[in-house]
Amino acid sequence: MSPAWVVWRERLRPWLILGRVSNLPTVWSNVLAAWLLGGGGSVGRCLWALAGGSLIYVGGMFLNDACDVEFDRAHRAERPIPAGQVVAAAVWAAGFGLLLAGWVCFARLGMAGMGFGLLLVVAVVAYDVVHKAVSFAPVLMALCRVLLFLAAGSAASEGIAGQTVWSALVLGLYVVGLSYVARRESAGGAMAYGPLLLLAAPLVLAAFTNPTHAWGRAFVLMPVVIFAVWTLRCLSLLWRGGGAAGARAGVSGLLAGIVWVDVVAVMPPGSPFGMLFLTLFVLSLLLQRVVPAT
Repeated sequence: MSPAWVVWRERLRPWLILGRVSNLPTVWSNVLAAWLLGGGGSVGRCLWALAGGSLIYVGGMFLNDACDVEFDRAHRAERPIPAGQVVAAAVWAAGFGLLLAGWVCFARLGMAGMGFGLLLVVAVVAYDVVHKAVSFAPVLMALCRVLLFLAAGSAASEGIAGQTVWSALVLGLYVVGLSYVARRESAGGAMAYGPLLLLAAPLVLAAFTNPTHAWGRAFVLMPVVIFAVWTLRCLSLLWRGGGAAGARAGVSGLLAGIVWVDVVAVMPPGSPFGMLFLTLFVLSLLLQRVVPAT
């Protein structure tokens, strides 16, 4: 490995950690699902939504660390800013710059994209500023994903359909449950089981949106089974008492599982989109080996 590559990697890695880029495949999955539920259409418009969602996500993650710098100095000194790997001022500038660029991408989709993109940016900033101080932070995190889903839906040929709205709300419920688990990972303490029921929201959506006769079809049944098995597998890592490592693995797995939430909503019957969602799921898991998801 050349010295130039080593230097470049060491300079880039802190930014990849700050941006939590291993979660980007779940952002792409949200955008793709919302676009498909709205009838698909122009690939170019979908690409603008993918770019907007990616930029806003990474920008939001940058600002998340910038806002948490004092907490991280006390509790997570290995994070890039307290570790001295990046300068806080640069993180602030990059974060707001990416948020603005992401909103411009959504604004290109029309008034709906502009409006939901702006709401998404506001929700992301609000979450970053207050998430350590308020108990309803998981709801704010979920709101960010819901608004991303709706902003992406505006890129589709039919716009934001009814199924898009319901799927966005179910995604939000899943993220509330996931965020609760993640907060327990960070803060410790006993795990209450009530919020974990929200992780089953995609199963409820599947039950209501698919007629009884459809459950005999593999492309309907298989995503539901895979989602349920994967979610239980992730939760088992928490229940087995594997300590901090087990908790991180469980949370990271649930984050990758967002892709299966989208698959359950869309129920792709096969190629090319079924394989594309599967690729995004595998990519998320692979990236987690390089860059921590939390």
